[in-house]
Amino acid sequence: MKQNVTQKMSNKNHQSPAISQSTEPATPRFTAACDALKRRDFFSSTSQGLLGIGLAHLLAKESDQHRLFADESIATHSYNLSPKTAHHPPKAKNVIQLFMNGGPSQMDLFDPKPVLNRMDGKPYPGNVEEIGNQSTSDIGVMMGGQYPMKRHGESGHWFADVLPHTAGMADELCMIHSMWTDHPNHDNALYKIHSGRLFMGYPTLGSWVVYGLGSENENLPAYVVLNDPLGLPKNGTRNWTAGFLPPVYQGTPFRPTGSPILNLSKQYEQPQSVTDESRNLLKQLDQIHQANRPHHPELDARIQSYALASRMQMAASEALDLNRETAETQKLYGIGLPHTDSFGKRCLLARRLVERGVRYVQIFLEEQPWDSHVDLASNHRAACQRTDQPVAGLLQDLKRSGLLDSTLVIWGGEFGRTPTSQRSGKIFTGRDHNMQAFTSWMAGGGVKAGCVYGKTDDFGHQVVENPVSVHDYHATILNLLGLDHQKLFFKRSGLEERLTGVTPPRVIHDLIS
Repeated sequence: MKQNVTQKMSNKNHQSPAISQSTEPATPRFTAACDALKRRDFFSSTSQGLLGIGLAHLLAKESDQHRLFADESIATHSYNLSPKTAHHPPKAKNVIQLFMNGGPSQMDLFDPKPVLNRMDGKPYPGNVEEIGNQSTSDIGVMMGGQYPMKRHGESGHWFADVLPHTAGMADELCMIHSMWTDHPNHDNALYKIHSGRLFMGYPTLGSWVVYGLGSENENLPAYVVLNDPLGLPKNGTRNWTAGFLPPVYQGTPFRPTGSPILNLSKQYEQPQSVTDESRNLLKQLDQIHQANRPHHPELDARIQSYALASRMQMAASEALDLNRETAETQKLYGIGLPHTDSFGKRCLLARRLVERGVRYVQIFLEEQPWDSHVDLASNHRAACQRTDQPVAGLLQDLKRSGLLDSTLVIWGGEFGRTPTSQRSGKIFTGRDHNMQAFTSWMAGGGVKAGCVYGKTDDFGHQVVENPVSVHDYHATILNLLGLDHQKLFFKRSGLEERLTGVTPPRVIHDLIS
């Protein structure tokens, strides 16, 4: 028995070298084991790599270097409202935008059409689909101008009789009769005129201006929005959004009634030294909190807004107090009169703000007061009653104070109106939207006073000479402020985003003095 066992062991030992030296393929059991080992090695290495990435991220934060995967523009720039150097010498320092929500009618207010007047009541002499209305079933007959018009000033600008005060400032204005846009709907046309895009989410003109130039007054917002007590305009706060720009550049709306800004007065009196120490402590706490959270533009904007609110307690009350103006000045704006009091106060406040270095002031009316689908004659007359005297008063006040030389004033809506009437029941008394032609005007801030630019056809329907796109319009405004529209960009997802888009617009040098 022992011999047999020994023989078996001997045979087993004799076979071992044969196995190790065999040239036969490995069995599946050994192949699986090797594969499993390789996968374990792979995942082990991967986990170490992820730990390395995490460590690099922490080290980058600690040393305040670029954060991994962060947007390059956010990681390498500091965004604030400090004054910035323009690309070239500016003609204007500030902007007051008088936005006429709804689409004022060009042929009824500024651009008379004798041929259209002669065809009043006759069918449109072409394919009605050319009109561009949303529904051809609502298109009526040709509708002549609704108000008497005549020339004013040495410039000979045409004005309807519902704009007598603005007509008195004719020689300060540069009329652009050849504006056009890309969409006949209010929402999209509003996005376009404010942000250069047809959809929401993009920075508005005011935000781009403040992004490029900063502010000249650290105690007031750089971009102020003055809304109507009757309500927000269509698209609401999206009319002054900063979009993908850091939120510090968005518009700051002031309250339309009562105090424009709440809580400017101190809740209780205390020694100035205590106030100063409290603010210094808050500033230190903010800096500690911010240091641990670099590259957070929303946090930066919030901290800056609180700091601004603190400074405004000392400066804003004086700036917003219209009672400091003389009775003569308030009368100039129509303050105290039923129709003009509200808009007049906002125009006077706009002058006081730009006087104190606010870069961009935007004045809105409510939802769509110029949207005259029904009874255009009454609709536009009412809108003119509210705005005509305050607008003229603003121009006159800026001019006599010398501010008009450095303040660009722009007036206009999102599109114009059609030459045909629009149905309301069985009555055709209004006009529909027209994206193919409308009128805007500029004044002050390096604009060529008294000029006329562009021309529409005999019906005021389409531009036939010197068309001005919205991007052209924006590029020209930026140019007046010393900004090159090509150089003013923000890097986002590897792209250089611009107000004026990808296709280069043209600066309308014929408008610039």
